[in-house]
Amino acid sequence: MGLGVGIFLVAIGAILAFAVHVNSGGAVDIHTIGYILMAAGGLGILLSLVFWSSWAGPGYFSRDRGGPGGPTRTTVDQY
Repeated sequence: MGLGVGIFLVAIGAILAFAVHVNSGGAVDIHTIGYILMAAGGLGILLSLVFWSSWAGPGYFSRDRGGPGGPTRTTVDQY
């Protein structure tokens, strides 16, 4: 789940929890589903941000190598 999906779930959950007024005695409570979606979206956002900061991204394995002609930069792409 990415950041966008987490924000989407929080928005849909907030709409179901706070903006929808249903007075039915059915087995499904729309407000509870809204709270569950908000919790799942918040957890998804949190996990996405935690793992986003730990990802290396392109060019992570690069370093300066000193040699007779001076330092040269080598980059290994992760594709």
